Amino acid sequence: MAASKPVEPSQGGSLPRWQLALAIGAPLVLGAGALYLWSRRRAGKGGREGERKTPEGRASPAPAAGGHQDGGSRTLQQPDEMSPLDRAQAAKNKGNKYFKAGKYEQAIQCYTDALSLCPTEKKVDLSTFYQNRAAAYEQLQKWEDVIQDCTKAVGLNPRYVKALFRRAKALEKLDNKKQCLEDVTAVCILEGFQNQQSMLLADKVLKLLGKEKAKDKYKNREPLMPSPQFIKSYFSSFTDDIISQPMLKGEKSDEDKDKEGEAAEVKEKSGYLKAKQYMEEENYDKIISECTKEIEAQGKYMAEALLLRATFYLLIGNAAAAKPDLDQVVSMEGANVKLRANALIKRGSMYMQQQQPNLSTQDFNMAADIDPQNADVYHHRGQLKILLDQVEEAVSDFDECIRLRPDSALAQAQKCFALYRQAYTGSNPSQVQAAMNGFEDVILRFPKCAEGYALYAQALTDQQQFGKADEMYDKCIDLEPDNATTYVHKGLLQLQWKQDLDKGLELISKAIEIDNKCDFAYETMGTIEVQRGNLVKAIDMFNKAINLAKSEMEMAHLYSLCDAAYAQTEVAKKYGLKPPTL
Repeated sequence: MAASKPVEPSQGGSLPRWQLALAIGAPLVLGAGALYLWSRRRAGKGGREGERKTPEGRASPAPAAGGHQDGGSRTLQQPDEMSPLDRAQAAKNKGNKYFKAGKYEQAIQCYTDALSLCPTEKKVDLSTFYQNRAAAYEQLQKWEDVIQDCTKAVGLNPRYVKALFRRAKALEKLDNKKQCLEDVTAVCILEGFQNQQSMLLADKVLKLLGKEKAKDKYKNREPLMPSPQFIKSYFSSFTDDIISQPMLKGEKSDEDKDKEGEAAEVKEKSGYLKAKQYMEEENYDKIISECTKEIEAQGKYMAEALLLRATFYLLIGNAAAAKPDLDQVVSMEGANVKLRANALIKRGSMYMQQQQPNLSTQDFNMAADIDPQNADVYHHRGQLKILLDQVEEAVSDFDECIRLRPDSALAQAQKCFALYRQAYTGSNPSQVQAAMNGFEDVILRFPKCAEGYALYAQALTDQQQFGKADEMYDKCIDLEPDNATTYVHKGLLQLQWKQDLDKGLELISKAIEIDNKCDFAYETMGTIEVQRGNLVKAIDMFNKAINLAKSEMEMAHLYSLCDAAYAQTEVAKKYGLKPPTL
């Protein structure tokens, strides 16, 4: 379908979306922003991956004057000549030997002795002893004790990375995701996003939190009708969808027939035909109720009413209500094959949103079997294949769609985009140029296809041909001045091209003004505000996007962004730590 955000293939081994940057000078991330500005810039330099298991001689960063380190040569002293700190260090060293031998109970006793011997003013040394004892407790899976000792270590040395990370892992074991996220966020910032282990834990916790919150929120959310522009864009991606076709002369309502001088007597009143009329009037809120009347009356247009109702259930994000209607249409062997195929396309797309690609593929294949001349099947299956990173199969489907409907500008443009992504990710310059030439041909043959200009602009941005990309977005806006998503992409381009933050924010604000239900605009605005250090405003933007999310999966992603921003506010309060800002 004509998406509010561009089609983006799976990223494989790339960084999670919460890490990806809208950093100035970095390639444009299709469809989404991110939170941590420096992670993408530095991730390629190779992070430290060793797991922190062993105890240590001192905390990091470097201790204040008077602290001791392991490993340095020291003059041996008799026990009665040793200072309290020297005795504490000796006890700690003995504990380290027990720890390395796997004798954790004895190690704990030695670290406890070190804590009792150490002078109270030696805060760095005390923090080390607590952290070492926590490491021994960790080996015994005594998570509460780990947290208690790490908390004492951090209290003495607030930027103690090992203690913070060890506490984060223990908090995760006890399912305290919120506190775990705060600790691991502090660790990521202190390490400059260089340690893969802490970054993976942050990503894991953010995803779990996002899924938990989205599951509850999405189930209890109030249905929300998308903007008229989004609805029209959605239906424009279908050419063989009976329910979205204009009303035929014989389908006009009673009142219209009177006005046109036609027969005033109508044998039956149809809820479906009334729903179709509301659709033409863009009075979308009344469509579901009118379809329900047709279905309950088991009227002439029952199959059409089920499909139309299911479609609007999907549009308002109620997949649970849509599925039984789609199932019923699919099982109606006597129904128009175009209706059944369309129901399969929509159910297949729903399954893909729910991250069930096998079920999605089955539905698209069944649609192709029952209606092999339906161009919509191949167009939408091609988009599925792009999401599954099956580019050759996607191109084959787009080719079949074009064969059946040579005037399908959308399929032509998306075929070019699929070929471009394949060439770009495969670092094949000649194929990249061939794909770019293909875009030129598409916009020449279909000058009124806004999608062609928009997808070409994304490819041009990848190639850092920013001036021409800007021109393409302008042409897209000329054709579809109410398309908020184009303004968002144009705004992102200003940031990447000219580092013009004010212009970028102005364009994204314009997108929200055009369509105050554009979740992509709020998400992008939130991402930029994070990078500007305006965390409170960023959280507000993410919350607005969450309330507009069209699927549980999308809502989970937005919660991850919001939680990451909130964790940064807490870390800033507790430790005075902030990532670099724009």
